[in-house]
Amino acid sequence: MSIFDNRRLTNETFKLDAERMRTGWYSDKYFENIVGMLSALAKRGYRFGGVSPRLAHIPLNDVDIGNIKVEMQWFTRRRPFSVVAGVDKALAMLQLCTGYFDDQGNFVNTYDQLEVDAVHDGVIVRYDGDPLNVQPVLRVRGRYRDFALLETPTLGTLTRATRIATNVYNVLVAARGKPVLFFPARFDAHEVQAADGYAYNIAVQRFNLDYGKTLGAFISTDAQGDWWGGFGGGTIAHAAIAAFLGDTVECMLAFAETRPVEIPRIALIDFENDCVGTALAVMDAMFQRYRELMDSGQTTEARRYKLFGVRPDTSDKLRDVSVPPLGNRKLDMGVNPRLVFYLRQAIDDAWKRWTLPPEWIEPAQQWCHEVKIVATGGFGPKKIRRFEELGVPVDIYGVGSSLFSNSDEEGTNNDFTADVVRVNVGGEWYDMAKVGRRACDNPDLQRIQTPRR
Repeated sequence: MSIFDNRRLTNETFKLDAERMRTGWYSDKYFENIVGMLSALAKRGYRFGGVSPRLAHIPLNDVDIGNIKVEMQWFTRRRPFSVVAGVDKALAMLQLCTGYFDDQGNFVNTYDQLEVDAVHDGVIVRYDGDPLNVQPVLRVRGRYRDFALLETPTLGTLTRATRIATNVYNVLVAARGKPVLFFPARFDAHEVQAADGYAYNIAVQRFNLDYGKTLGAFISTDAQGDWWGGFGGGTIAHAAIAAFLGDTVECMLAFAETRPVEIPRIALIDFENDCVGTALAVMDAMFQRYRELMDSGQTTEARRYKLFGVRPDTSDKLRDVSVPPLGNRKLDMGVNPRLVFYLRQAIDDAWKRWTLPPEWIEPAQQWCHEVKIVATGGFGPKKIRRFEELGVPVDIYGVGSSLFSNSDEEGTNNDFTADVVRVNVGGEWYDMAKVGRRACDNPDLQRIQTPRR
């Protein structure tokens, strides 16, 4: 599955639409045209009749272009590095869909005739800005017309998975080891959730490896954990509060009463644009139930009313009423540092509002101090870095659409390219990359054992 377990995922996980992929259904049309041209030339025994300035020193009149063997490399040019993901799925495409259709329309799989090298998911590849100095994540040698159709889908799966893994990794670095909730499911088609959640998990494991951490992976849907055995988590949405007629306290009490105790109780506190006031109201009600149950000896039931955290999710077009306006209006908007500082102070001091016997003062203080702040709403690496530099007391960040960023301006472009860099003539390999590219190596490439007939 990755460098972390030295295993590879197979099509039992991916469940590819191999039948249509073999026909070019998922390929840019010009690859289908290339395959058709080469197949036609092979059938009539065409031999090279042109001029090759690069290979003028060797005989070329007997080169069987229709069956030409090439070396192709797949690489990305995101600076300064990328966390690679999607390799196993690309390998599954090659394994299932390399080949050709015979005259009877039967697919003949020729994967066993390829020479394949690939890195593991989770490897880091670096790029210094020189396109002549890339680190391939996949390299294939074989008859070009047998795998030409797969350039489009293999590039696609590598691009998306690596982009998300790298973006998540950068967010984790910005958050300085604080947990990051993976919240982008609502911003894309449901079909991509399993692959996206897998890429997120690869990034978490890579971050843990590089920084000596033990962060868990926190996803929002079960589908996001499909490939690696994770399960979605989450609590309250604004819609649920609306269904309780805008009463956040009533909604949280009902949630605590009815949902399994192992689900964290996280209160969404911006429905009325009063994060501090709503947080305190929820804490008042939840702690009262907690204390009553503890005093009556119902410790297991009391756990239902242990508030795990509060989540401000204020729109960047609003200033929460807890935040007095300052000169820079923009800094007052949304979930901003001042709001979180006010919120943390209010949470820590909430116990002072309660009439408590002496034996309950310390437990009440602890109950309050353990309430975490889960910040969501427009968070990406830049905003998280600013919060961390200011020492804002956020415990967990929730990040959504920014994890899909693929922008040149933001330095998040993770597009992959596949180039033919060598050709085989007379049993020898010769360089044949377009100007500005060359065959490159990567010490993390490993030979994939293809079955031999």
